Amino acid sequence: MSAETPVQSVGTFTRARLGFRKWRGSRPFWAGLLTALGGVPIAYFPYATLKLGTMSVTMSTTAGAGSLIIGVLLVTLGLTMWFQKATRVFAGVAAIILGLVSLVVSNIGGFVIGFLLALLGGAMAVSWVPTKAKPERAEAAPGAGKQDPDGESAVPPAAPAQGDAGAADGPAAPFGAHPPAGEGTADARAYEDQDGGYRVR
Repeated sequence: MSAETPVQSVGTFTRARLGFRKWRGSRPFWAGLLTALGGVPIAYFPYATLKLGTMSVTMSTTAGAGSLIIGVLLVTLGLTMWFQKATRVFAGVAAIILGLVSLVVSNIGGFVIGFLLALLGGAMAVSWVPTKAKPERAEAAPGAGKQDPDGESAVPPAAPAQGDAGAADGPAAPFGAHPPAGEGTADARAYEDQDGGYRVR
């Protein structure tokens, strides 16, 4: 093996990790995982046999087929939340309903474990909302750089700055109408974003 092999493996692992994180963030990943995990105990316990020393305990019930169907449906709904995120609301509501039905069909919802996982996963799927990219703000004002037919600028000139004593030609600006000092500061950006560019105090 060459000296460059560890570097390539680290780079591949990092790319795979970042790609998985991007894929995970674009869909209700944890909701689908919890829903699928909730279907496992619901489908397993009715067919399980526990051995306590020489004694075996069978937990199979007459509704074993119903428990298997509920468990398989929950796993399917969990995968649906991953690969068909447009149907996340339907899948979440269906997971909640199946979790409630499992209380009376499958050994108290897989001893409450599967019930709680299905309920939590369904609620997370219903409440999940895809993130929206923020639109980039224009670098210049809408009327900047435009001129009227006479050749003059269409943007009105800025008001003269007031002195220390507050004396200036023309009427004074109303209280709270001036943006905060510093064009690139966080306060200035917040001033532009609030109420269409007007700060409310």
